[in-house]
Amino acid sequence: MLKILKAAEISAKELVSARDMSYADVENDVKAVIAAVKARGDEALKEYTLKFDKADISEFRVSDEEIGAAAERAGEDYIRILKRAAGNIERFHSAQLRRDFSLDYDGIKVGQRFIPVLKAGLYVPGGTARYPSSVLMNAIPARLAGVKTVVMCTPPSPDGTVPDGILAAASVAKVDAVFKVGGAQAIAALAYGTKSIPKVDKIVGPGNVFVATAKKLVQGTAGIDMIAGPSEILVIADKYADPDWVAADLLSQAEHDKLATAILLTDDEAFAVNCAEAVGRRLEKLPRREIAEASLSANGKIVVTEDILSAIRLANEIAPEHLELAVKNAEALLSEVKNAGSVFVGYYTPEATGDYMAGANHTLPTGGTARFSSPLGVDDFIKKSQYIRFTPESLSDYASDIAAFARSEGLDAHAFSVEARARR
Repeated sequence: MLKILKAAEISAKELVSARDMSYADVENDVKAVIAAVKARGDEALKEYTLKFDKADISEFRVSDEEIGAAAERAGEDYIRILKRAAGNIERFHSAQLRRDFSLDYDGIKVGQRFIPVLKAGLYVPGGTARYPSSVLMNAIPARLAGVKTVVMCTPPSPDGTVPDGILAAASVAKVDAVFKVGGAQAIAALAYGTKSIPKVDKIVGPGNVFVATAKKLVQGTAGIDMIAGPSEILVIADKYADPDWVAADLLSQAEHDKLATAILLTDDEAFAVNCAEAVGRRLEKLPRREIAEASLSANGKIVVTEDILSAIRLANEIAPEHLELAVKNAEALLSEVKNAGSVFVGYYTPEATGDYMAGANHTLPTGGTARFSSPLGVDDFIKKSQYIRFTPESLSDYASDIAAFARSEGLDAHAFSVEARARR
């Protein structure tokens, strides 16, 4: 099932060639959906929800009564788990909050303010699985940032309902409104607004290729967090790791999606063989076996490297979404990791800890974009505004230099605007 290769036999690009997704095949279809929602609003949403989700929706907004009933059905223990996770997410993201600053020099005052967007739209996917954890990961940083209105879109089931876990998480995270609409049409509704769904300033949250393409196309009308692709895990393990544990970790991402990527890098060939065998054993009992098997067949690989540092260098080229360091002295090696969405340090930190309870965000850059982008956080819901104040004396002091600089660029009116004040 999992191919075992030598590092010399394959490049970083070849290891992850499957994640080079093209959105061109669906772009025209998504453009048509966006145009229809922009022109016909709720009417188009109803048509697409019936077509794609098989749900005949008359009222998109989930009522407070529905949310309350869902939370009750979810049960006290599940609510306790959600609240425990929410507490850790809040603790982690509170540390990201920034403070306004100002500087004074030469009679000039300059400063920067951190201002939350007014409205944020969260997208929580449906499909083969539902993710209450994503509700918490998206909504809590928005709330901490100070966003005034937080709304959420998620696809309905064919009977027109939203799963209890999703609604319970929305209640715990204090989402203002939940709407039963998914896919590209939900992104279009959030970007342009309809009678039922408000236009927002920022859209966040993962989704399938149609959702990702829609986010790409509405960017500029609304802000977006990132264009997320299929899930990825890369595990670096030495001979002291437990091959059965690592096998479980590889499968934890393979079961997400047939397009997901699961890669093991190890410096020990015997460990590679043992781990491949463990994956096969675990796969036989996995409820989502068909999905995981397709993912591993297409995108799963084990690579034997010269040593652990070579494995880390290869991982830096790949820039994975999730990177596990299942090695001795993992914390000391953390500084060698330059490109990864989230790093899981040591033998006892499987990727699932980050999905649910650690508090760090699980909405992460995929497709190698960890080379230049970051996990979702408070900053995604904040914009920066700066200000400048000159006194008469400071403007007079700087006027000739500003005017000369402006004229060097051929902008005389700029120069005049300063000189007119400086002559007074």
